[in-house]
Amino acid sequence: MSIDLSQFIPTFLEESFEGLELMESSLLNLKQGDDDSINAIFRAAHSIKGGAGTFGFNRVTDFTHEVETLLDEMRDGRRNITPHDTDLLLKSVDCIRLLIESARDGIECNDPQIDANFRAIQLSLNNDDVVADACSTPSDDPACAAEEERVGWLIKFVPSHEILQTGNDVLRLFIALEEFGQYTTEVDLGELPPLAELDPQECHLTWKLTLTSDCSLDDVNEVFEWVEDECQLVVTPLQASQTKANEEQGISDDVVAEAAEVIQPQASAPVISEAEKVPVQSVGSIRVGIDKVDALINRVGELVITQAMLKQIGNELNELDDDNDTLTRLREGLVQLEGNSRDLQEDVMRIRMLPINFVFNRFPRMVYDVSSKLGKQVELKLSGESTELDKTVMEKIGDPLVHLVRNSLDHGLETPDERIAAGKEPTGTVHLNAYHQGGYINIDISDDGRGLNTEKIREKALEKGLINADQSFSDQEINELIFAPGFSTADAVSDLSGRGVGMDVVRRNIESLGGHVSLSSTPGKGSIFSVSLPLTLAILDGQLISVAGQTYIVPLVSIVESIQIQQAALKGIAGQQSLYLYREQYIPLYSIRTLFDLPDKTSEFDEGMIIIVESSGHKYALLVDELKDQQQVVLKSLESNYMAVEGISGATILGNGGVALIIDIKGLNNLKKQPTSFDTSPQMLQGVCA
Repeated sequence: MSIDLSQFIPTFLEESFEGLELMESSLLNLKQGDDDSINAIFRAAHSIKGGAGTFGFNRVTDFTHEVETLLDEMRDGRRNITPHDTDLLLKSVDCIRLLIESARDGIECNDPQIDANFRAIQLSLNNDDVVADACSTPSDDPACAAEEERVGWLIKFVPSHEILQTGNDVLRLFIALEEFGQYTTEVDLGELPPLAELDPQECHLTWKLTLTSDCSLDDVNEVFEWVEDECQLVVTPLQASQTKANEEQGISDDVVAEAAEVIQPQASAPVISEAEKVPVQSVGSIRVGIDKVDALINRVGELVITQAMLKQIGNELNELDDDNDTLTRLREGLVQLEGNSRDLQEDVMRIRMLPINFVFNRFPRMVYDVSSKLGKQVELKLSGESTELDKTVMEKIGDPLVHLVRNSLDHGLETPDERIAAGKEPTGTVHLNAYHQGGYINIDISDDGRGLNTEKIREKALEKGLINADQSFSDQEINELIFAPGFSTADAVSDLSGRGVGMDVVRRNIESLGGHVSLSSTPGKGSIFSVSLPLTLAILDGQLISVAGQTYIVPLVSIVESIQIQQAALKGIAGQQSLYLYREQYIPLYSIRTLFDLPDKTSEFDEGMIIIVESSGHKYALLVDELKDQQQVVLKSLESNYMAVEGISGATILGNGGVALIIDIKGLNNLKKQPTSFDTSPQMLQGVCA
């Protein structure tokens, strides 16, 4: 029966990308004598090479083999770890990633850096100054002496009983030996239990193999490296003189192997008694497609909506006879259902939660590359890496964080000479810190650089017409102008900055996730950019409001304050624009009725509530008819089920079965000039969330 290996390619790709991340992070901290790190890097490269060979990704295999050879010389002590080789290996990681991505997409990779890096590795390997034959000089080392006469290896392989339960295939290990030469095997059935007691998930066989090959001991060990913690392995040299003598005397290779175990115990794995054997741990995690997780979350969302409907019915039952035993038990059941539904929802949402370390892992390499290009000395500090957030949020926050870190490296930190002249250490610091606060995750990107040049920002803003000379702004308000579209204080355009297409995109992308970004800066001391994001995009804490008999939801994260309207605070200006005096400052006032083209009241501003909201650093006042409850709602996409509507980010189903639209505070800015009108009939709204 043939096996379709293509079904395992997604797992190989995922594990390979994880291996590349491990290689990169370990290389950035690699020091001479750090055997653990160099072994971890080697194992990751070896795993990628082996997997790529299995699936026929030959370019990945060939390139990684050269990288593996270079790493092998490092871990054997034949090559010192130099900055040149570290940089070469980091570039090799980039090349392997490109090759794997090309193999994944089924396209040819013609990036010139791959061939250039491949030649650089070969040149480094062929450099006689750093590479030497371990046995090229006379030596009393018995291993070198044996190397001269060795024609193969005798291998005794004793797997643990649980090796099959961890997904390992013994046959594939043996097939991998064919790369080095011919081999024969003998299986030992001595520990095989009676058929009635046989567990097909356990392995009770051991093997002895005779491999005829000029490969090295490391080559053999690498084949079994996959299962080194789940077996006993004894590998001894097979010498030509021994083989000839054995053939003449009729002595089998098995006897030689047994003797070698006694004569050369240093080459053997330690003998482990049954009492000392550590049982193989059960599987602690599984890989599940994100589409399956999303489907599960949607299903739980529907359950939560159903529970809310039942709760609404339960509230109505409270008005009935309290002495009715059936109703009492029904109310108790509804309370229990509410608790279980909430717990289930939280448990399912945690499935999508991942540590932000998946985002932070990209920054050590980026800081290494950018600081080298800028000629700056930088120490990157990471904290709160285990802080968790939704996978969807994590995927979308990566690019904004990259730009903020690059901004700190380019604009914030000084060169070593500038820092010394300012009385600072020559090495600057960039610190990423993640932490939970309420239902949100906060990420602070701070540096100990020069801080923002407020006066220069003011001059650039005047030059671009963003402000007028007669306007009065605080330093904080001036600094906030760096988020304006097209704004840049760079004197020249480079590949890092100067085009003014960064910070406005950062703020826009963060706000599209329901978050916000703020900054603080001290001249000569540094700057802090603070990003606040919801933990998930699937659930929203909202304020229910009523306008013209319809229910809408305003995200709580956008609300500053809710107040009763005061006629004395109203001020009309030219056109239909109105202002509202809020904390000694006039802010724009907008009516939800007007923005959504809903039926007007006779005198709209006579009564109602004002909701103060904030978006992109600006405050607005929204006029609504009535404030209702606050509740957590499950978001439904409006665009995928109906169409995109300006000022509306989605919809949800309420406990009474009705549908409420979720207001997009940022999108309301675009409705100030052109009110929107769309079908909000009960039939349409029910169809949106069907």
